[in-house]
Amino acid sequence: MAWRNACDDVAPSKPLFLTIYTVVIIGIVVSSFYVFSAIYSSKPTASSAWLSSPSVVPSVLHDDSNLTDQTLNFSKSEVLQSVQTPASGSKNPWTRPIWEVPPHNKKMPPLKDFRLTKELVEQRVKDNIIIVTFGNFAFMDFILTWVKHLTDLGVSNLLVGAMDTKLLEALYWKGVPVFDMGSHMSTVDVGWGSPTFHKMGREKILLIDSVLPYGYELLMCDTDMVWLKNPLPYLARYPEADILTSSDQVIPTVIDDSLESWQEVTGAYNIGIFHWRPTESSKKLAKEWKEMLLADDKIWDQNGFNELVHRHLGPSVDEESGLFYAYDGNLKLGILPASIFCSGHTYFVQAMYQQFGLGPYAVHTTFQYAGTEGKRHRLREAKLFHDPPEYYNPPGGFLSFKPSIPKSLLLSGKHTVESHFSLVNYQIKQVRTALAIASLLNRTLVMPPLWCRLDRLWFPHPGVLEGSMTRQPFLCPLDHVFEVNVMLQDLPEEEFGPKIDIREYSLLDNPSTPSEVKKSWLDVRLCKEESQDCYPSNNSTVGGVLRFPKRSNEETFLKVFSSFKDVKVIQFSSVQDAFTGFADKEREDKFRKRVKRYVGIWCCVLDHSPGHIYYDMYWDEKPEWKPIPPQTSADDHPPW
Repeated sequence: MAWRNACDDVAPSKPLFLTIYTVVIIGIVVSSFYVFSAIYSSKPTASSAWLSSPSVVPSVLHDDSNLTDQTLNFSKSEVLQSVQTPASGSKNPWTRPIWEVPPHNKKMPPLKDFRLTKELVEQRVKDNIIIVTFGNFAFMDFILTWVKHLTDLGVSNLLVGAMDTKLLEALYWKGVPVFDMGSHMSTVDVGWGSPTFHKMGREKILLIDSVLPYGYELLMCDTDMVWLKNPLPYLARYPEADILTSSDQVIPTVIDDSLESWQEVTGAYNIGIFHWRPTESSKKLAKEWKEMLLADDKIWDQNGFNELVHRHLGPSVDEESGLFYAYDGNLKLGILPASIFCSGHTYFVQAMYQQFGLGPYAVHTTFQYAGTEGKRHRLREAKLFHDPPEYYNPPGGFLSFKPSIPKSLLLSGKHTVESHFSLVNYQIKQVRTALAIASLLNRTLVMPPLWCRLDRLWFPHPGVLEGSMTRQPFLCPLDHVFEVNVMLQDLPEEEFGPKIDIREYSLLDNPSTPSEVKKSWLDVRLCKEESQDCYPSNNSTVGGVLRFPKRSNEETFLKVFSSFKDVKVIQFSSVQDAFTGFADKEREDKFRKRVKRYVGIWCCVLDHSPGHIYYDMYWDEKPEWKPIPPQTSADDHPPW
């Protein structure tokens, strides 16, 4: 061997040289051993370890926030199905399969490595297209849901822009391809229309203007939307389009999956979902749009986009595609059909895709009334949001009930403001009782499905928008009647009594709810106290059914249901006249103060200002109550 020959050559020489040669050779052998050991020990393996925050996550991730430990409820097999087999020794965080967590014994790359560059985007591009969303840490659960929907569809050519380092680090340690937008954004939620909200809008156009010169197609998405079908084959049907955009159109202009008939579109072009090709026309538009927004911080980004593209509308590019010329007369624009690239109205209110027999590609949580909490709740109602396992199995278990609604309230008579309030108020009273029982038993209330006769909007309307496909009555989102954001808010307990947790009506049918919850069930059927077999007893169960007297007091509830604390779901067949109220007047007063804030407004009647009408949780205690808008400015306040 060569090393032996070397030793032979130096044998006649001085012992010093022999010693040096020997030390060098031994060093080489030892170093080789450690190198190969390191390579094999750091070889990545697909696992579900990303489901919980790793112990070596930087301290910034341990801030006091309930989102820090929120993780998605996926099994190991689901993770393996959504990613490709990792390449041996893969270290690049942008080529690593999505959801494959980085080695926990390695440090996170420096922040500068996460800067947006063409080389970084190139790592994720497939078929020359990249799908991008962005946000701050407050929207981490939305972002994880967005990514999970895409990976479930087999789509991996995506990137997430982090507007703060807290989100960037959190996504990195969960195996989500992320880049730094350099925004130095706050990590908390921002209200719609606030200066920070407008700042986020400007980040979107800065991002578009940065990516287009790279030469890749860009599908830009807001974080408050989810993908239900792979959109890329649909977008590929229109190779001539410079831009394809979603819209706020609520009246259908087509009945199939073709682009909207642009001449009939009256709703604003919505920039929550839109696809850009890197053409000269689109790059020109992006540059002017950016300059417009940077010159005036009061312009809403969506309004600026609409103003620019509406400078020139038409004619059609051809007779078939649905594309038309816009902006400077050269830009080829198409409007995605609102029936399948759904807004919050066409999906949650009209269910337009169902009426046309179409499969929706996306749903964007617009047209809702309870902020970020309302968006989250709507996706949960549709079983489209991914929550951590503990969300589906809270301490204390669930309370649910079957709402009782007379057929006449749903179907009889004309659909008027009066008939709408009669229907909704009948349900509000039952929810009020259920909230009290849930508070008493310290259980999480599963809200019932809610029925409405009239739509809710921000402006006067005749009940439903003419030309829309809203059925009457319809299953309406909870935020049409209840202030979801207030219900989920931590109101001071010393003033409002104990918090009452709620869940969406579909939770017990959600595949993510564990079988141990669904199997641990007690049915409660109300009965008349004077009937022969109706007496309160914690032993009166037959086949999981408990007969329980109507108009029971607090003492009876606590005595009977104390034996069922380990039961996960207690479901009442009805809650009408089930509970007579709290024994402690102070607790009753705090409860009333709390739930009065849980209901919102209906909006809006025609020919009256203001046109909104306040819902009242205790409407039935006011004999003169009528569903009319405030008559004076002094009357324009919630009934607290």
